[in-house]
Amino acid sequence: MNKFRTGVAAALVVTASLALAGPIQAKTFRYAFQGDAQSLDPHALNETFTIGFHANIYEGLIRRDTELNIEPALATEWEMLSPTHWRFHLREGVTFHNGNTFNADDVVFTFKRIQMDGSDMGSKIAPNTEVIKVDDYTVDFKTAQPNPILHYEWQDVFIMDKEWAEVHDATHPTDITTDADNYAAFHANGTGPFKVESRETDVETVLVRNEDWWDTPQHNLDRVVFTPISQDSTRVAALLSGEVDMAYPIPVQDLRRVDANPQTEALTGPELRTIFLGMDQMRDELLYSNVEGKNPFKDVRVREAVYRAIDIRAIKQKIMRGQSDPSALMISPFLFALSDQFERPSYDPEKSQQLLADAGYPDGFQVAMDCPNNRYVNDEAICQAVVAMLAKVGVDVDLNAQPKAQYFAKVLAYDTSFYLLGWTPSSLDSYNVYANLIMCLDRDKTPTQAKFNYGGYCNPKIDALAEQILVETDEAKRNELIAEGFRILEKDWGYIPLHQQYLAWGAASDVDVKQSPDNKMLLYYVNMQ
Repeated sequence: MNKFRTGVAAALVVTASLALAGPIQAKTFRYAFQGDAQSLDPHALNETFTIGFHANIYEGLIRRDTELNIEPALATEWEMLSPTHWRFHLREGVTFHNGNTFNADDVVFTFKRIQMDGSDMGSKIAPNTEVIKVDDYTVDFKTAQPNPILHYEWQDVFIMDKEWAEVHDATHPTDITTDADNYAAFHANGTGPFKVESRETDVETVLVRNEDWWDTPQHNLDRVVFTPISQDSTRVAALLSGEVDMAYPIPVQDLRRVDANPQTEALTGPELRTIFLGMDQMRDELLYSNVEGKNPFKDVRVREAVYRAIDIRAIKQKIMRGQSDPSALMISPFLFALSDQFERPSYDPEKSQQLLADAGYPDGFQVAMDCPNNRYVNDEAICQAVVAMLAKVGVDVDLNAQPKAQYFAKVLAYDTSFYLLGWTPSSLDSYNVYANLIMCLDRDKTPTQAKFNYGGYCNPKIDALAEQILVETDEAKRNELIAEGFRILEKDWGYIPLHQQYLAWGAASDVDVKQSPDNKMLLYYVNMQ
């Protein structure tokens, strides 16, 4: 499994390498994104931009290099003492930004914290895993069953300072679905290459170089100014005028203009994220619909009808300007060896109308749809296109497009009937997709399992396969299990995968930025002339 993923990741990495003239000097780097990090609390939201932002301030036991290979970070090495017993040896001599010493107490504290109510990161460690301090620089993890990919997602489990959290009453994670913020939501104390100098939510965050970082810097930045700019035109104008040194995403229609400008260049490449639609399949009656007493999405014919009503080729050509790859799966084909066995069902509005009639909705029905408008490439435009396509077959969609802060607070509370979401498996593995999106949602028994399965899709056969996938070490057998689960999902029409969007960044020509298909902006690889 490692060899396959490593080779794919290496082939995907896009690097904008510019020769730096003369001696490297420290610089101020200014960049913009379409939205802000939702919180400085590193355990508040499992969302790519927020995680990538935190990765410049906090660190995990592991990290991934520019080719997405796993390498040591706050752990120097690890070993399996048995199939259910792992030992991690921690890096000595590391200090947090406030000068506190990093040790095993911080690791144990962090892994317990991510499993608390309010955390959005609990799925990154299996339930009932014991986290045991052996000594100040050794931590054991004991699992209920074998788990050969135990640590594959731990680059996103950022280690917090136990003492700092206790002093500031931040031992519990910030819950973005409520207004229960704490000190960690607005302040940070990591071990990473940058410190937070100032923070004004949704306005500006300033980072400064951590002179005491344990690693050797590969950047020449001494100060970073991040500004969220929600309007596409304003963000592009800021890049073209030199107000910022880097901006993303760049609307696909503006990529040529950015490239034509002598002072800027466009950086594009495939992203591992899959954009998809989900439907509430757990309630007996939808929260937002004109259908009373029953839930149309519980009928497989309705789900197929919605799927076949969407013209994904038109979305690629007209909305994405060719900057997307239509998908038949809930995972990028680059991350699954048997993806060529799957073909996206055809666009067929006539069949869609017939399926709706067969299901008892000859005149269609009404439903509300939740969509972010500043999170994914052309997210609101995609949703508007879906609304128009569904209207042609009789499904009247009331679109609720809003900024990602409000959007995630709503859908994370399962307050939705129909929604658009994007997902990048942080482990670069299909099990991540099963565990987070596809397995049965039971918030009482397994509060972290399938937490992002907002529609409550459930098929026990898939759950049984996922349990086998987790422990299977034979790659060929494991891939067949993964494929079998995806085939069941396909027959259930459980989700509607749309496409993998392309990365679209813009940078000043005198800036060296490394672009990776996981779409994380890592400042410690940025250099300026």
